[in-house]
Amino acid sequence: MNKPRILVIDDEEIVRISCGKCIAPEGYDVDAAANGAEGLRLTRENHYDLILTDLKMPDMDGLEFLMTMKKTQPEAKIIMITGYNTVEHAEEASRLGAYNYIEKPFTPDTLIAAVKEALQGNKNT
Repeated sequence: MNKPRILVIDDEEIVRISCGKCIAPEGYDVDAAANGAEGLRLTRENHYDLILTDLKMPDMDGLEFLMTMKKTQPEAKIIMITGYNTVEHAEEASRLGAYNYIEKPFTPDTLIAAVKEALQGNKNT
C-alpha cells in the first residue's frame, strides 16, 4: 500500500520544513511548494491525498489556489493554514470547498490531528 501523499504550500520556508518534519514521521510522503503557482504545477504532475496551503501568500493566495483546485480537481482535500484567522476567512474557505482550517501558530499535535482527520474523512462539524 502506498503512503498517503501530502503537499504543503507556504511562502515561509520554515513553515514548509516544520510541517514536513512533523507529518512525514507519521507515515506520509510530503512535498512542498513555495507558492500557489508551484503548488498547482505539482498537482498537475502528482496525485495528492491532501493539500495544506497558506492563506496569505504573494501572487496567488490560498483562496485563489483553492478555487483553481476545486475547478480542476474537485475531489481534492485542502486544509487552509493561516496566521490571519477571522470568522470571515474561515467561512469563505469553507464555502469555496476547504476541508478544514487551522491557525498559525499550531502545535505538531494539532497539525497531525487535522491531517489524520482529513485523510480518514470523519470531520466533526
